[in-house]
Amino acid sequence: MATWDDVAAIASGLADVEEGTSYGNRAWKVGGKLFAWERPLRKKEIEALGDAAPDGPILGVRVPDEGAKQALIETEPAIYFTTPHFDGHASVLILLDQIPRRDLEEAIVEAWHCRRR
Repeated sequence: MATWDDVAAIASGLADVEEGTSYGNRAWKVGGKLFAWERPLRKKEIEALGDAAPDGPILGVRVPDEGAKQALIETEPAIYFTTPHFDGHASVLILLDQIPRRDLEEAIVEAWHCRRR
C-alpha cells in the first residue's frame, strides 16, 4: 500500500507544487492553496470516532465538493473517511496504509486540479 514517499513523489511531480508544512505536518500546495496534507487525528476526533478511530498515517486531500467526498466514503469506507471537523468542507481523509498507489495518485491529482483553478 501507499507511503509518505509515494505521496511526496506524486505531489512533487505535479506542476507548480510546493512542499511545506501545515500545523507542523507535511503539506503540499499549488498556487499557495493547500491540496494534500498529513493529518493525524486530534484527541476530540478520536473521542468522536470511538472504536472506529483508525490507526496509522492519514492524508487529507481536497475534493470537488461534498457529494464527491460522500461518494468516496460510501464506496470505499475502509480507505476514505471524515470527522466532524470536516463537516461541510470539501476534503476527505485517506488511510494511507490502506489505499493502493494508483488510487492515491488519482486522489492527489484530483485534489491538485481542485485547487489549481
